[in-house]
Amino acid sequence: MDKEIARKILPLVNDVDKYPLLQDYIENRIETMRNFLENTKDHQKVLEVQGAIAELRRFQTLRDQALEGAK
Repeated sequence: MDKEIARKILPLVNDVDKYPLLQDYIENRIETMRNFLENTKDHQKVLEVQGAIAELRRFQTLRDQALEGAK
């Protein structure tokens, strides 16, 4: 992660009140995407949703990425 970007998002990921809300939202979106995977038969859509889930998983580690990138 770019050092400047990492420093800019540190307030977001270090806020003890807001960061858990972000994590809850991410979990909810992943669950929604999983449900979609169970019901779709379109291969292209499956690939797209898998990519979306992978990106959401990266957001789950946003705090670690920001802390490491800000060093």
